[in-house]
Amino acid sequence: MPIVRGCNLPDDLLYDIENNIWYRDNGDGTMTLGMTAVAAAMAGQLVAFTPRKAGRGVQAGKSCATIESGKWVGPAKVAFDAEVVETNDAVVANPKLANADPYGTGWLVKVRPADLSAATAGLVPGSAAAQPYEAKMTADNFAGCAP
Repeated sequence: MPIVRGCNLPDDLLYDIENNIWYRDNGDGTMTLGMTAVAAAMAGQLVAFTPRKAGRGVQAGKSCATIESGKWVGPAKVAFDAEVVETNDAVVANPKLANADPYGTGWLVKVRPADLSAATAGLVPGSAAAQPYEAKMTADNFAGCAP
């Protein structure tokens, strides 16, 4: 697993590095997505998570959820056209789960891409994410995740 400046980037995931979002292919035509450890560290402790409702469509580059911390409010953007099929009610009830376990219980939503192969083609595999993330952290002046 690549670790960049103390931030874990699991190999088995795909990344939208620009938007700090990870994706997991669920093998059934859907993908789970969440905030990367980088995003969770940059945002600080989350205080609110408001996802789009299941059944709603989301266009590429648009928000599938609003995330709020003490110092930031912003969108979780989907990298491709998709439909929200499930939201993580546990994170709605306790947004800090996304900070504590961003790649596990802190997932945000599950989506069904309009075109799965096109969706995955634009994402960076975990094994290749370290160098682009290092460059993004430098550009964002981000020191890294706390140990």
